Amino acid sequence: MRYEYTVIPAPARGDKAKGAKTPVDRFALSLTAELNRMAAEGWDYVRAETLPTEERSGLTGRSTLYHNVLVFRRPVAALETAAAPLAASQPQPEYPVSATPARAPEKAPEPPRAAAPQPIDHTSAAETPATPPAPRVTPAGS
Repeated sequence: MRYEYTVIPAPARGDKAKGAKTPVDRFALSLTAELNRMAAEGWDYVRAETLPTEERSGLTGRSTLYHNVLVFRRPVAALETAAAPLAASQPQPEYPVSATPARAPEKAPEPPRAAAPQPIDHTSAAETPATPPAPRVTPAGS
C-alpha cells in the first residue's frame, strides 16, 4: 500500500476552554482538536517530531531553533488502483534481479595483424654480426 505524508506545525500553546484549567489541559485540548481536524480529512496520525533548523540571528549570526511538528499519512487510492492493472499485465522475472546468473566472460577480440606485436628471435641476432652505420660525408666546398 502506498501512502502520502503531510507535516504540520504542532500547536505552540493551548487554547482556552471552559473545562481546561491548567496549561497542560489546554495544550492537550488544542492538540486533540488538531488531530481530530486532520482525521476528518482522512489523515492518520503517525508521530510527533522535534527537528532542528538553522535560522538567521541578527545581521551575520546564525542560531539553531527546534520546531515541533506532527506527521500524518493517508493511503493513496488513486495511484494504487492505477498501478494494479499495470503491474498485473507486466511479466515478472522468475528470480530477483540481484540473483541473475553471471554471464561467461567474453573473449577479447584479436588485434589486426599489422598492430600485433611480432616475436623477436634472439638466437639469430646473436649469430649474425652487426653492420656498422655508413660514414658521414661532408660536401666538398664547405
